[in-house]
Amino acid sequence: QVQLVESGGGLVQAGGSLRLSCAASGLTFSNYVMGWFRQAPGKEREFVASIRWRGGNTYYADSVKGRFTISRDNAKNTVYLQMNSLKPEDTAVYYCASKQGIVVAGTLGYEYDYWGQGTQVTVSS
Repeated sequence: QVQLVESGGGLVQAGGSLRLSCAASGLTFSNYVMGWFRQAPGKEREFVASIRWRGGNTYYADSVKGRFTISRDNAKNTVYLQMNSLKPEDTAVYYCASKQGIVVAGTLGYEYDYWGQGTQVTVSS
């Protein structure tokens, strides 16, 4: 059974940084992609970043490019989202997700098979 558990959310001032973690277990397929999505109140869920587990190829939404960095630790089965220069508009619940395959540019939620419970990120102005 696949489980994704996010952590690291919190309250931070604009311009600050946070690092989110997503601990994955039960992923048995050889090729998969991990993604981060977010959903702000009253808005649709949106893609943030993704990484291919083998090879480490990454893909970012334009809104976070240059500020956020996705990475993974193979030994810990954990994916990270380092968020710098945070803005109030980054406030949302952040979700980790996984999908089978090698196409890292997976920006649509329905492409992903498993989801974590989410972690709240709040950026104050």
